[in-house]
Amino acid sequence: MDWCKFAVSIQKSMDIAGYSASIFIGISLGLIGGGGSILTVPVLVYLFSLDAVLATAYSLFIVGSTSVVGSFSYFKKGLVNIKTAIVFGIPSIAAIFLTREYLLPAIPQDVFTIGSYTVTKNMLLMLLFAVLMIVTSYSMIKKERQKNEEALQKQPLNYLQILLQGIFIGVITGLIGAGGGFLIIPALVNLLKLPMKTAVGTSLVIISINSLMGFLFSLSHTSVQWGFLLSIAAIAIIGILIGSYLSTKIKANKLKPAFGWFVLVMGIYIVIKETLLH
Repeated sequence: MDWCKFAVSIQKSMDIAGYSASIFIGISLGLIGGGGSILTVPVLVYLFSLDAVLATAYSLFIVGSTSVVGSFSYFKKGLVNIKTAIVFGIPSIAAIFLTREYLLPAIPQDVFTIGSYTVTKNMLLMLLFAVLMIVTSYSMIKKERQKNEEALQKQPLNYLQILLQGIFIGVITGLIGAGGGFLIIPALVNLLKLPMKTAVGTSLVIISINSLMGFLFSLSHTSVQWGFLLSIAAIAIIGILIGSYLSTKIKANKLKPAFGWFVLVMGIYIVIKETLLH
């Protein structure tokens, strides 16, 4: 009985940590226009003990609804490019639908076995997520090159690259529940020549559409605990309001490297946990 009480106590502590961490999902989105899903999936899997597939669906709703709220302030300031959101969004949504409807269900529960070691579907998704975290951390840690901005503005738009980038982000969003903010923003700046602030605002709109559409595509084969999901989303929304306010006081380029190192450590931790400590 003592062990049961101890287990319950541990789970309660994990839940408290999970709810507390949820506010940073929104703060990240509000401050630097991305990173929400980087926190959401690990919080749901490791603190709330959710199945990885279910966590990706929940992540889509949490990040999507939070991004909707965060995009309002950018709309008011005229920092959202609707045309770009549509051009980027259409191939992304198509890719999300195909991924959630066909690719994700097609992955077997036991993907492959090496000797006595079996790679499960949950493990594969978390490892893919960890790889995304590590790649994302590099883009956050490295110093941005501002000298080439004028040259970028003069380059012609490459619509094939935009189409392929949209499809790629859609597959990532559908597969592991990541909004893709740190993939979208560089694409908007480099491929579509948007100013950084407009890229952040437009990214939030794209994340909103992609994530919520991905969640809708998941409803047919997902049992949703709405009370739990809405509570996490509400806390994250409070976070994005805080983050949006702080973004007027703190420069995002000063926060990105520190958050990038945190994301890198988290990505390495997930790889170790899912392989050596599994």
